Amino acid sequence: MALKVTTELLDGCVLGVLSKDDYYGYALTQKIQESISVSSSTIYPVMRRLKKQGLVTVYDSPYQGRNRRYYRITSDGNRELSILKENWENFKINIDYLMGENNND
Repeated sequence: MALKVTTELLDGCVLGVLSKDDYYGYALTQKIQESISVSSSTIYPVMRRLKKQGLVTVYDSPYQGRNRRYYRITSDGNRELSILKENWENFKINIDYLMGENNND
């Protein structure tokens, strides 16, 4: 059984990937799918929402006679990623505790 992926977690995944490099949509989706099971139809709305929130910006670059739309994290996106990372660390600690990891009880 796969765990459900929340919107906040997907935001963090997209921002985390973009914090390392710019990606065009398909490549970004593929990169995320290397680690978690999520469909392209789930990732594209996340990218549009992050753009609308000003956490990513987009630019087009020609490739083999067509344009590819690239996504780049913004400074606001980097700040949001830091918050999401902190929330994720706290979440992991609490889940580990509930599942008996590092639990001396």
